Amino acid sequence: MVRQIPTELTDKFGGATSYIRAPADGLWRSGDTTERDDIAVVEVIVGKLAPEFRRSLRERLERELLQEEIVIRAQEIMAL
Repeated sequence: MVRQIPTELTDKFGGATSYIRAPADGLWRSGDTTERDDIAVVEVIVGKLAPEFRRSLRERLERELLQEEIVIRAQEIMAL
């Protein structure tokens, strides 16, 4: 499923960059134990991304990938 996300976003927005194969590990403390998770990053640059789409994508990915929380980050950029 994770490998299909860049294709889905490319179909919708015309392009996506994925960092799925990067050796990224996520660590966090949960009580007395340290939890670990694999991290995948997919980047899309668009002129405008509707909040409703971001919310529905996040909720669907949390269900399909069995995650408590998926982070979708949006930031404004300025092309130089």
